[in-house]
Amino acid sequence: MIYYSKQSLTKWRARPRQMATLLVAFRSLATSSDGLLNIAVITGTTRTEGPPLPILGPRVERFITRTLEDRGGGNNNITIIDPNSFDLLQKPQFAYAASQMPQHLKETHALLQEADAYVCITPEYNHAPSPGLLNVLNHFGSSTFSFKPSAIVSYSAGQWGGTRAAIALRPVLSELGCLPVSAMIHLPSAQDVLREDGSLVADEDKWRQYTDRCFSQLEWWATATKQHRQRVDPFAKSPSFQKDPRQRNAPLNNA
Repeated sequence: MIYYSKQSLTKWRARPRQMATLLVAFRSLATSSDGLLNIAVITGTTRTEGPPLPILGPRVERFITRTLEDRGGGNNNITIIDPNSFDLLQKPQFAYAASQMPQHLKETHALLQEADAYVCITPEYNHAPSPGLLNVLNHFGSSTFSFKPSAIVSYSAGQWGGTRAAIALRPVLSELGCLPVSAMIHLPSAQDVLREDGSLVADEDKWRQYTDRCFSQLEWWATATKQHRQRVDPFAKSPSFQKDPRQRNAPLNNA
């Protein structure tokens, strides 16, 4: 997991055992400014070798992270959730008793709950989102993400930029309660658009305008929902269901 803070200009790469330290720092920053937005970026890259090469996920992650950090006069704190730190789902976070929950799940859940918005970055596999990204999302219930916005970033080595994966991801995020903003970011031929360090090869102004549309929507909704959550508990009238799937059922006429 990578934690970025523009305020401290630090970059930490942590193992799960170090996440408690990150969580304390994250919560401290989260309460330091009313205008501060905590944005969790959930990546979808799990590949470590080719072919095909180059592996594009890391450069896309760096580009998106840098773009978010540079926005809003430094009012965005970015947390990267790395799918490589998750095992294949066997038991979701909410199915554990609090005393038996793995520490990594507990701390990641807290980081996701503290977030005001989410950015999901996905490549395209068989016209679908990354299995690594979906595995992360499926570890947590909808109450973790609800009443906040999300944004979708997709990429590919070809001409479509992962658009089919992005469209398929929209209903997943909607079901989790973090409704995706209408504008999405697609990076076709990402190996030609971005250098390995995440910097743009060309057309920086055009790409800035393109990403601004999506991220300005995300920040608008994140600010609005954050302020409203501080005044009204959204779960008071819409409690989370964590005991039985039948809690969601409509009333049945047994007559």
